[in-house]
Parts: sequence; C-alpha cells; structure tokens
Amino acid sequence: MKPMGPIPPGFAAQTGALTIGGQDAAALVAAHGSPLFVYDAALVAAQVARFRAAMPAGVDLHYAIKANPLPALLARVAPLVDGLDVASAGELARALAVKPGAAISFAGPGKRDDELAAAIAAGATINLESAGEAQRALAAGERLGIVPRLAVRVNPDLELRGSGMKMGGRASPFGIDAEHAAAVVRTVIAAGADWRGFHIFAGSQALDAAAVIETQAATLALAARLAEEAGAVPLLVNLGGGFGVPYFAGDVALDVAAVGAALGDALAGRGAVLRDSRFAIELGRWLVAEAGVYLTRVVDVKHSRGETFVVVDGGLHHHLAASGNFGTVVRRNYPLAVAARIGAAAEGAVSVVGCLCTPLDRLGDRVALPPVEVGEVIAIFLAGAYGATASPAAFLGHPAPAEIVV
Repeated sequence: MKPMGPIPPGFAAQTGALTIGGQDAAALVAAHGSPLFVYDAALVAAQVARFRAAMPAGVDLHYAIKANPLPALLARVAPLVDGLDVASAGELARALAVKPGAAISFAGPGKRDDELAAAIAAGATINLESAGEAQRALAAGERLGIVPRLAVRVNPDLELRGSGMKMGGRASPFGIDAEHAAAVVRTVIAAGADWRGFHIFAGSQALDAAAVIETQAATLALAARLAEEAGAVPLLVNLGGGFGVPYFAGDVALDVAAVGAALGDALAGRGAVLRDSRFAIELGRWLVAEAGVYLTRVVDVKHSRGETFVVVDGGLHHHLAASGNFGTVVRRNYPLAVAARIGAAAEGAVSVVGCLCTPLDRLGDRVALPPVEVGEVIAIFLAGAYGATASPAAFLGHPAPAEIVV
C-alpha cells in the first residue's frame, strides 16, 4: 500500500458525497459526462484573498495562465488579479478577451515574429528572452510604427532551493544571463523602446518558506544591481513565483504569511534605485490547483494475480501530471477518493488505472480505498493546474474531457 497526498483544505472536511461548489459530484458527472474537470471559482477567489492578506502593499498579483487557460475560468480570475502572463499567441488571444493589453506580459523562448507583432499591437509587455529576441522585437515595433513595451527576463545567478523545477543558477533557454542583462536594457532604451523592467524567475513548486524568502531577497538585490548597471529605474520588477502546493504524502503547505512578512521587510530595505519601482509575484498552480477536481467513472474492477485494478474511463491523456509523467522523478500518488464516500474506511489497496493501452496510465498506485463498484466516480484532487492542456489529449483517439467552472 502506498500513501496519497493530502486532500486540499477546500474539500478535506467533507464526508459522504463529495460536493464541488456546493454541487454533488455524481450529479455533475450525470449532467456533463465523464471524465470531467470541475473548478470551484470560490476556492480560487479565496486563494487570491489569502495572497492579498499576506503580501505587503505595492506587490501586484499576476496569473500565469499556462496553469489553466480555460476561458470560463480566466473570466473569473481576471477581475481578481492585476495582470496575466502568457506564453503564446493563443494564450495572448485568451488573455485579451478578459484583460487589456497593458495588463498582459508575454514570456517564453522561441517567440515567432508574428507573436512579437501581435503582442506589440496589443500593448502587451514582452519579456525578452535573448539579445536576438530584443532585436526582433525592436524591428517588429518599427514595422508597425508602435513603440514596443519591453522587459528583460533575467536568467539569475541563483536558484530557488527545493523547487520542483529550477529556473536559475545554470545555463538556460529562459531569460538573458544576469551578466548580460544590463547591456540589453541599455540597448532597448537607446532604441527608443518603452522599457518596463525585469522579470526574474528562479524556480517553481517550492514548499519551503525559508527558501522562498531567501530567493526573493536575493532577487531584489539582483534587480537593484542590474538597474544600477543599466543606469535605469525599472517600472516593474516581477519577482517570479515559485509558490508550491502539497501534492504528495508528507508535503506541508507553504507558509505564505511568513513569506509575505519577510518580503515586506526586504522591500522596506531595498536599494534606492528600486524606490519608485512596483513589484509583482506571478503565480499559476498556487492559485488554481487546489480548486480543481478530475472526476472519472469506474468501468471495470479487475483482479489479477493478487492485485485489484479499478479501471476508469479517464487517464493520463486528460491528467498527465496525476499519472506521474509530468515533471516528477519518482511517481507518487495524488490524493483521490470514491466521490460518493469521502472519508469512508478503506478495506484494501487498489490501483486506479486509466483506459489507455500503456502501463504508464496509472492514476493511483496501490492506494487505500473502500470497496469500489462499477459505475462509481473516482475523484482526483489538485486537478486545477496542469491538467487538460498539459496532457496528450490526442493519444489513442479518446474524446476530450468536459471542463466546467462552478
């Protein structure tokens, strides 16, 4: 038997039939079909409120829509945040439907010329990933007759300790190496661009408050040093994100209040060159992961050589991360439950497997569940981020899951 991660706080107190946004999970499946992603907008709003309460004044909140770009969810999130971060022309179009271009930033390596032009035309800020991209963005602005809004994404000479995905302190396709960043700033300013500031992202999925605090302090120091080298005051310093959520057994939630208190102290003591700058934290999964549940119906219960397999109509083609095939080195179990019997006593270990013809399609590996019957619904929690759009939906030709916001 292998442990599961903790059920998120928004659902952990429930017993009996699972409800999402006040609606019965089985009824939602009956109405919308299975498999089904359900996102509770009230839980997202509560996370935003928690962030606002913890962070010091002058720190904006940006939503990285790569975590979940569902238009219906974006429409609910956009009024609650100060900006949206996108990473493609497709995401830019979705963001523009709910936010003005001035509140959008565009990051990511390999931006095509047409994407640079679209961002400039929309008034979005482009986070430059290389000196070459800077030249292409300047050329695009000249062709359009529009002064481009450009920020420099920095590949920092530091990393976020304990992060699930390290984005700094090493060679990287992301951002301009810190030792060259000031020169690029001077180039874009000399070319007449509207320089907007720095974007400095050191890592993601961190649960250690001390590591986040240390990284934010180092990021502020780096931004001040680069601003002095460039001889220019950044309008905005995007401090990145990195706030993690507890997916697995033994994980403990990030102490966001401690992070906010320390950031307040660090901002109070920041370098003089940053006195007139604004600051932002860019979050994706921390805002939406815990608000989502993936519901999938049991189509078979199979016994094979002493093991029990609960076969469902969903799988890794919808929720790759829950199968352990999206960024994890060792496969561990997301929290899951029988939707009609949250909190019921377990009577044995079963493996919850999907409908695909691959042994990788395992959503729960020897987890403790009460007896499961065909037709029941399995709920997989922490499905609000990096679910449907981060999964190989076309694999084996199964239909896409429905997604709803309640």
